[in-house]
Amino acid sequence: MATVAGIKKLYYTIGELGAMMGLETHVLRYWETEFTQLSPRRSRAGRRIYTTEDIAIVERILHLLRNEKYTIEGAKQVLDLDGVRPSWSADYAELRRLRTFLANLRDQIE
Repeated sequence: MATVAGIKKLYYTIGELGAMMGLETHVLRYWETEFTQLSPRRSRAGRRIYTTEDIAIVERILHLLRNEKYTIEGAKQVLDLDGVRPSWSADYAELRRLRTFLANLRDQIE
């Protein structure tokens, strides 16, 4: 990870990530469409902002495709088996628990 005066950055742009990984930015954009696990946040200006979690997923995808010679479909299956879930899945599960709680509460009031 790149550091400035010993301080680790929290967010990286698509260009910075591409330079770190030796990838073109269009490859990263394509991977976002293919791998649900890779979904960087967007800044207010609409730019992609990659976190360290996103970087770890990109490193894993790169390793699977380049070193282990998986296809895109094979890499998707490996990521699913590894338990790498989309970044929104934890939020979705929490919202489902909240919905269930509120529905139960509503039923008790009625």
